[in-house]
Amino acid sequence: MKPSQPEQKWPQSMWIVRHGQSAGNVARDAAEAAGLGMIDIATRDVDVPLSELGVRQAEALGNWFGGLADHELPDVVLSSPYLRARETARIIVKSGLPGREVTFASDERLREKEFGILDRLTLHGIRAQYPELARQRAHVGKFYFRPPGGESWCDVILRLRSLIEMITREYRRERVLIVAHQVTVSCMRYLLERLDEQQILEIDRRADVPNCGVTSYEYDPTAGSHGKLVRGLENFVSPLREAGATVTVEPDVPAAPKS
Repeated sequence: MKPSQPEQKWPQSMWIVRHGQSAGNVARDAAEAAGLGMIDIATRDVDVPLSELGVRQAEALGNWFGGLADHELPDVVLSSPYLRARETARIIVKSGLPGREVTFASDERLREKEFGILDRLTLHGIRAQYPELARQRAHVGKFYFRPPGGESWCDVILRLRSLIEMITREYRRERVLIVAHQVTVSCMRYLLERLDEQQILEIDRRADVPNCGVTSYEYDPTAGSHGKLVRGLENFVSPLREAGATVTVEPDVPAAPKS
């Protein structure tokens, strides 16, 4: 007898997308270029909207989704509660999935990594105001370093583990689109691809996750011992280039050196 196929616990497809360029990305670039210690943005990080370019990037990505076959389109859209991510998700749905019945949910576990007392500081500002923290971070490395009041990558990974458990429980066999942030995308990759610290930091060193870049996974019943999600696209930005929307890879605030 042929062995039976494992019961599928994973979604059929999953796309993980970083939000479009935000006003915070633009403000950070301006502060870094001017050698300032503080990023000039008055709103809370959670309330930072998309820039005009970020809107165009989200529209371009939505149009790309709209070109997929009906059986390939997302059924579920999960978004970080941060405004720039929610705006990106809604624009994608409006541009690419008009009239389609989609489950849309905001989940706080997809929020940006929390920077604590380093929030809104540039690299110059961190070194000037908190030199001991800068040295500690250089020694410990970004994967384990937790700024006072903030999170390490490990903290982000811990909350994402429960998110993945929820996805396998509630959205198995469905097609799930996730819209979040740079560190969140990387930490999801760490979990889904079963990477270690060195592997995910090497990926991070090679390049920042581009705004509206797509990393995708497809369920393969023959992979592993019980079937799993297998990565397809990685930081895919062709839809943006084809639509003439500038590709941007600005890190989220605060700036941090590659390590």
